Amino acid sequence: MTEFWLISAPGEKTCQQTWDKMMAATTRTNNLSTNHKFNIPDLKVGTLDVLVGLSDELAKLDSFVESVVKKVAQYMADVLEDSRDKVQENLLANGVDLVTYITRFQWDMAKYPIKQSLKNISEIISKQLTQIDNDLKTRASAYNNLKGNLQNLERKNAGSLLTRSLADIVKKEDFVLDSEYLITLLVVVPKTAYADWQKTYETLAEMVVPRSSNLLFQDNDSGLFSVTLFRKAIDDFKHKARENKFIVRDFQYNEEEMKADKEEMTRLCTDKKKQFGPLVRWLKVNFSEAFIAWIHIKALRVFVESVLRYGLPVNFQAMLLQPNKKTMKKLREVLNDLYKHLDSSAAAIIDSAMDIPGLNLSQQEYYPYVYYKIDCNLLEFKV
Repeated sequence: MTEFWLISAPGEKTCQQTWDKMMAATTRTNNLSTNHKFNIPDLKVGTLDVLVGLSDELAKLDSFVESVVKKVAQYMADVLEDSRDKVQENLLANGVDLVTYITRFQWDMAKYPIKQSLKNISEIISKQLTQIDNDLKTRASAYNNLKGNLQNLERKNAGSLLTRSLADIVKKEDFVLDSEYLITLLVVVPKTAYADWQKTYETLAEMVVPRSSNLLFQDNDSGLFSVTLFRKAIDDFKHKARENKFIVRDFQYNEEEMKADKEEMTRLCTDKKKQFGPLVRWLKVNFSEAFIAWIHIKALRVFVESVLRYGLPVNFQAMLLQPNKKTMKKLREVLNDLYKHLDSSAAAIIDSAMDIPGLNLSQQEYYPYVYYKIDCNLLEFKV
């Protein structure tokens, strides 16, 4: 399970007592979750008005930051072309895996100085993540263009003989070049019709050079034949060939063009390799930055919400629960029993919701204790 529940409850006589009670309820007899203390430093409280406004702003910022974290993670998966193990290796926060980072969370005093107001800290995070989001768009656009151009060229060099590039198949000596009267055409013939072609190609039009047809290349379905004829017979030949299901490819041998195509392919391959390393490094660094910022936002939200709900002086214990998948419903009930005295209206709503099938409270997820979900499953792998 990569889902965590970040909750807080008011300190009893001491915060340690709050922790002990929760531990006893969730682990002593029933092993409902794995729990960790979540350390939030003494942040500046400010005024009640500011806290109420900040509560809404932080909710929006939380969604935005989560979306950036997911975008960076998903783009990493796209760039590494869905090699799942490779992606997980690179999705780290502060050099450790995400579960370790969350369960051992320490506030980053250097990045987010706690002497600053809560509003300033949220603005620092907002600016930082907007920058990452904009940079990602720019870098992704450049890399995607390059990748797209390369894929188009690769597509040209693969596929059916009816559509693929013929530059790497034909050679100069396959053609009669620089002749005023003669021209070599390339014809795609289905494999099942090779015998028909050999029998009929000389008579499809007047002025076809006898015995001028050679098989240059074949794939699973068809073969590419050359045939030489007089220029004035081209239209007639094409028409008759089509009637016999032989398709004349529109191709002129041009050495310079073919050389340019090959050079373009080499250039794009080189550029992609050159950009790949720095791009993966940038994604790795900025994923870490974005994820760290996201968990700091969660910490800010717990702090603000705990002060708004439980009052001053600041006295609450933040706790990180990693629920066991099979017992999530039971864990909810246990927490509800443990904390329902904190907010009887929330407890009543939850009790009734448990009795009414189909009533979905997940939209607002309001509980008598402060609660935020952190889901570390950030990727949707293409199967």
